[in-house]
Amino acid sequence: PSTASGSAPEGTAADHLTATDPWIKAAESGMTAAFAVLHNDGDQDVTVVGATSDLSPVQIHEMATDDSGAMVMREKEGGLTIPAGGEHALEPGGDHLMLMELSSPVEPGAEYEVTLELSDGSTLVVTAPARTFAGAKEDYDEGHEGHDMSHDG
Repeated sequence: PSTASGSAPEGTAADHLTATDPWIKAAESGMTAAFAVLHNDGDQDVTVVGATSDLSPVQIHEMATDDSGAMVMREKEGGLTIPAGGEHALEPGGDHLMLMELSSPVEPGAEYEVTLELSDGSTLVVTAPARTFAGAKEDYDEGHEGHDMSHDG
């Protein structure tokens, strides 16, 4: 094993970053968002400064309160910092990755790659399955017993 001189930790920021429970919101077109919980097991803070995807340009957004007290979504200055030994959740209503202009639909059940760009130049590829977002309660009529749907033939 080679002994590295100096006190630089082995590897890159990406080596210490893991994304758990990643998912992307299914969408036909326009914009969508990607979420995950980012864990940093290193002894240095890791900062995500950007992200890319084959689907669309990606921006890091935060939910913040503007001067009038309203919640606004805006680009997050300086990126996302995941504290050493800690985690940072990307979640609906909080920080998230915003895919700005989809080049193709995001289909539920399909998987998409989002590459996180870290402040030291390393990258972490996150594979996120698409799901329909259950936060808004749409009227789904499935699963109700006793409805006589019209039978074919």
